[in-house]
Amino acid sequence: MPPQILSAAEAVARVPEGASILMGGFGLCGIPENLIKALARHGTRNLTVMSNNAGVADYGIGLLLAAGQVRAMVGTYVGENALLESMILNKQIEITLVPQGTFAERIRAAGAGIPAFFTPTGVGTMVAEGKDTRQFDGREYVMERALGADFAFVKAYRADRMGNLVYRRTTRNFNPMMATAGKITIAEVEEIVPEGSLDPEAIVTPGMFVDIVVRGEVYEKRIEKRTYRTTDRA
Repeated sequence: MPPQILSAAEAVARVPEGASILMGGFGLCGIPENLIKALARHGTRNLTVMSNNAGVADYGIGLLLAAGQVRAMVGTYVGENALLESMILNKQIEITLVPQGTFAERIRAAGAGIPAFFTPTGVGTMVAEGKDTRQFDGREYVMERALGADFAFVKAYRADRMGNLVYRRTTRNFNPMMATAGKITIAEVEEIVPEGSLDPEAIVTPGMFVDIVVRGEVYEKRIEKRTYRTTDRA
């Protein structure tokens, strides 16, 4: 069955209070920026947001944090977001930090229907506290649970009307695995093309994983942190 094609406002209106959302992106690269802005305008609260990091204070997930819409964050680091750092220190938000590779694998496992797996990452540290550990071939491993969510907000470059997705360069990051791990996956794209227009070899996410497609209207595509190279030339 083809996905629904909706506006960002129509799509986020389906997200209830207290929902959990996987949000693609790495910093500000490949984030579903139109969906996030629409969710901020809609005002849905008590959200649990699962994302590699929260970008910056005044854009992306930072908009939801500033509006007090996020109850809990699950991610790999605080990054460049001073607002999130302040909220953590002042106990205004629940935070769960996960090693980045483990975070990615937990999401992939959820999409593959694997409830848990064992990894050596985190053994002997706070990461392993309260978790099952076992030895395999003389090495200790900690059990990690799969990480799925009620919704997955992902950003792709193009979609066809069957929901097949193509990504562009590093914006691919966490988006494909998250697309498989949400009970309802909403894909924000820059272009929607007819069926058969996409090169089958370029399709990363099959349409069977996508429930709603949204064509983004405005893209700022901010750069999280600019670094300038200086050279000394005679």
